[in-house]
Amino acid sequence: MNLGQVSTAMVTPFQADGYIDYIATEKLVEHLISTGTDSLVVCGTTGESPTLSTSEKLKLIQFVVEKVNKRIPVIAGTGSNNTADSIDLSLKAEALGVEAIMIVTPYYNKPNQRGMIAHFEAIANATNLPIVLYNIPGRSGVNLEADTIVELSKNPSIQVVKEASGSLDQMTKILANTEEDFLVYSGDDALTLPLLAIGGTGIISVASHVIGKDIQEMIHAFHDGDHKHAAKIHQRILPVINGLFQHPNPVVVKYALSKVGVNVGSLRLPMVEMTEEEKTSFDQIWDEYILSK
Repeated sequence: MNLGQVSTAMVTPFQADGYIDYIATEKLVEHLISTGTDSLVVCGTTGESPTLSTSEKLKLIQFVVEKVNKRIPVIAGTGSNNTADSIDLSLKAEALGVEAIMIVTPYYNKPNQRGMIAHFEAIANATNLPIVLYNIPGRSGVNLEADTIVELSKNPSIQVVKEASGSLDQMTKILANTEEDFLVYSGDDALTLPLLAIGGTGIISVASHVIGKDIQEMIHAFHDGDHKHAAKIHQRILPVINGLFQHPNPVVVKYALSKVGVNVGSLRLPMVEMTEEEKTSFDQIWDEYILSK
């Protein structure tokens, strides 16, 4: 299951009354496809999935699948810390026509490595879809260790990992001990280029909402052997990437989308809007980025 070079973990647009804004969602999908996104992740944490009900998730997944209309792969975030619920949502997403599912490491209950193997394999054995492992210890509270990912990669349904541990050492160990068709994507925009250098495939990105073309250009330059140009792009976009994560994701990227003419509305509690001072701080970063182009 190749997600392309740049997959976007898509935000969920909301109306002022808090309901999902499907008109804005369609506009966002078209914006992302036109600015370098090779595949979409729907109902991930960037999409504020913890605040979405199951019925909302299913309606949103169905809507995006229909609007994308097989132009690019659609991946549904269906993981939770409840294995049975993850299986149920995965099967329903499969019936809606997604190409893959993304399963986050179980959060809060913090299973050991054996427990996580059992969790992921139970989901893999229940669905026919390819599975993207999602390792994000900063949010889940537990690290899916390299040896565990290597073991899980032996399951033919588990073909990809989104690695957001922040550890290039861990990513290197995964790449060195898995088959060539097992793909490692960065879950941190800032590590896209370093991961490519050690054999990774690409990025499952937040920043691609607003700088997708730059990220694609950087990856193409790297693969074309123009490492100096790739490094220059990395250096130019890094302040924007860092700015997007100054506050809890997706707070800043939702604001940043207004800079490129895409309005995705507000956030759901417990996320709150940026203050005017915080917006001004990001405005300065964005203005410097625009001037550097």
